[in-house]
Amino acid sequence: MKITVRAAIAVFLLDQISKYLVVHWLGLTSRGSIDVFPPLLNFRMAWNRGINFGLGGDAVSPWILILVALAIVAGIIIWLRGSRPGTMAQISGGLLIGGALGNVMDRLLYGAVADFINMSCCGFENPYSFNVADITVFAGAIGLILFAPEQETPKNTP
Repeated sequence: MKITVRAAIAVFLLDQISKYLVVHWLGLTSRGSIDVFPPLLNFRMAWNRGINFGLGGDAVSPWILILVALAIVAGIIIWLRGSRPGTMAQISGGLLIGGALGNVMDRLLYGAVADFINMSCCGFENPYSFNVADITVFAGAIGLILFAPEQETPKNTP
């Protein structure tokens, strides 16, 4: 579990520092957008009050979303502690946990998740923004699927 905790802390700090630097230090909330390497990488301020891509919007209480995220974090911790995860599964769990807690922190601080990374390419203009936590939650979930600890199957004894 040490690897999971370290990965979660690193992701949480990276997420919160990146949000502070871009949103507050660069003033993205007042500027609205900053072209970094257009069209590949831009900062576009978006306050996500819903689930993924803003689904649910103001119809879902931020407290419900916080409780769901914390339940998922608890479930991942219980699952990892009850199995024998390899290093990659532990890191994946930490990525998911750190990202989920980063977005929980946003909801506690702002009532919404601060999204700011926008990427477009090849004539496709992406209307959505995301953040470091979103990337790590996605990567962690994929990693847990790929590197999930194998469960022992019970042997049939006649």
